[in-house]
Amino acid sequence: MAVLRNRAVFLDRDGVLNEERGDYTWRPNDFRVLPDVPGALRRLKAEGYHLIVVTNQAGVAKGLYGMDDVRACHEKLQATCGGLIDAFYVAPGHPSVSESLSRKPGSLLLEKAMARFGLDPAQSWMVGDRGRDIAAGHRAGVRTIRVGKPDPQDGPAADYYAGSLEEAARLIVAAGTSGKSASRPGADRDGWTA
Repeated sequence: MAVLRNRAVFLDRDGVLNEERGDYTWRPNDFRVLPDVPGALRRLKAEGYHLIVVTNQAGVAKGLYGMDDVRACHEKLQATCGGLIDAFYVAPGHPSVSESLSRKPGSLLLEKAMARFGLDPAQSWMVGDRGRDIAAGHRAGVRTIRVGKPDPQDGPAADYYAGSLEEAARLIVAAGTSGKSASRPGADRDGWTA
């Protein structure tokens, strides 16, 4: 059996890579990449991580916008970040319209990317801002970082918490260089893990 050596950082989109507007973001003019994102992605890429966006886009199923609109936003993200993202995986379904195995908190999008890139889950991470992102990461067997404060009302606890993608990138790089295992250390008493 071959040993998997490839690793990735799976990234939720809205609230992690671009501003969370509290509404669907599908027009490129409304799609604003967060200021720390290009530098954080460069740092992760320099450490040898594949960068893979996994995003729920329920507005497609609801007929609010189409996949061409989603692609236009992703093109803007790539242009802003120097084309560093290796792949985009999109779940366009929503339970109110249609069932989908791809939609987070399911882990199918992560599993597809793992198969495609030969990724080792023990060396990979999921960074998201919602409980469903963390749940998807846990199901896929990767370590998780939640951007923002812990919210016990919104799904499972993350392995780590960070204030931004830049801070998450520092945590990932530090864990990678220190040789820490993929065990889930849990949060400190204040709910934040450094």
